[in-house]
Amino acid sequence: MRALITGAGGFVGVHLAACLERCERPAQLFGTTYLPSERVHPAVAEQHRIDLKDYGEVLKLIARCKPDAIYHLAAQAFVPRSFEDPWETLENNIRAQLNIFQACLEMKLRPRILIVSSAEIYGEVSPAQLPMGEDTEIRPTNPYSVSKVAQDMLGLQYYLSHDLPIMRARPFNHIGPGQNNRFVAPAFAAQIARIEEGRQEAVIYVGNLAAKRDFTDVRDIVRAYRMIVNSGKPGEAYNVASGCAYSIQELLDSLLALSHARIETRVDPARLRPVDVPEIRGDASKLRRDTGWAPTFTFETTLRDVLADCRERLTQQP
Repeated sequence: MRALITGAGGFVGVHLAACLERCERPAQLFGTTYLPSERVHPAVAEQHRIDLKDYGEVLKLIARCKPDAIYHLAAQAFVPRSFEDPWETLENNIRAQLNIFQACLEMKLRPRILIVSSAEIYGEVSPAQLPMGEDTEIRPTNPYSVSKVAQDMLGLQYYLSHDLPIMRARPFNHIGPGQNNRFVAPAFAAQIARIEEGRQEAVIYVGNLAAKRDFTDVRDIVRAYRMIVNSGKPGEAYNVASGCAYSIQELLDSLLALSHARIETRVDPARLRPVDVPEIRGDASKLRRDTGWAPTFTFETTLRDVLADCRERLTQQP
């Protein structure tokens, strides 16, 4: 099998490449990156640094790779940034995916394609509507989630219009070692690591701690992606979720319990979102039914690994 991972140098892409090497051993694994600083997993045989918004470059990529499977991960995924520059997020996330579809059609290829949407598309729901299923009403609350609605529906449209075997994953919050410090778990863990080393005052700056999120380990997330590509039904959307919601306060308290340092918390207004959904919790029963997937990492194990990763990264800094 020849597989292509877009965004192979990102947090999820690196874990996915490791998962495919371990479980699939594809005949050849290709990956795209965008920034010069991105590094891919050694399992990626060919790395292509391109702008996926450039159709000519995408066409050459697809012609070169001739993939049997495409895992389309590349996207602008930081919600606060989408408020700062909505069009950047919309253009980046929609155009890149459209180019991949069009290139496959032009090359007369029919790879199994996984589109990564997001649970953000569901927006705010009432407690009675939890957990969210794939039939939950779509109500995006930020520009990032609007871009993901467009990606999701574009995937469905190209399946219906062109019979491309496209499946849509709707992952809920994922965390794990290697995640960018802009996201909540590594943001806290990195501050704890700096405090332990005496590089920061013993204060952690926080946003809204009451919000509850359905956190799944990234290593379970990528295993779900692999199983969807192998066993999922084209045209279908699949929630990828643990089914359990933890508050940001619980996440912070769990990380603090793993540290010997005495640490104070203070609210940073810059970390508060214009819109913040009180609780997000997903129903992944459809994914379990069609693929047999189930999460294997506990919340506590994941946070321990996140903190260990942040401590290790700190030792590599001057």
